[in-house]
Amino acid sequence: MPGAGKSTVGVLLAKLCALAFTDTDLLIQTGEGQRLEQIIRRLGIEGFCDLEARYLSALPDGAGVVATGGSVVYRPKGMARLKTLGPVVYLDVPPVVLARRLGDLDQRGVIHAPGQSIADLHRERDPLYRHFADRVIDCGDLSPEPVALRIMAELPPGFEF
Repeated sequence: MPGAGKSTVGVLLAKLCALAFTDTDLLIQTGEGQRLEQIIRRLGIEGFCDLEARYLSALPDGAGVVATGGSVVYRPKGMARLKTLGPVVYLDVPPVVLARRLGDLDQRGVIHAPGQSIADLHRERDPLYRHFADRVIDCGDLSPEPVALRIMAELPPGFEF
């Protein structure tokens, strides 16, 4: 979900595991030369999700820890590519915590229907995240470092990046 801490936790996890870090939102913004909210206005929700899937499909092997945008789950092709790069982890954060962290969804470049609340978005996406996830990490309102340590502890035995 947006506001779950994917980028912040991802950087910490990459450091702890001595891996590269890739933030797909930043890749899209730099590749398109616009902020996410501008791209979403230009392309619409469906167009943005298609664009996001194209960027995911182009990720190289060895991309390291990858933090994606929360809307990535709307395109199975993009999720399939992520699964080839390593385990997919869903950071499960309660909607009340997400709402406190996020503020205005439009200014944050969050894909959502008009009038859709964080709780609505969570109800819509949670089953998709769980479907694609290899691991679900219950984050509650934890700070990033304990979440990164939980992810490391949840990786399959003998797992190597």
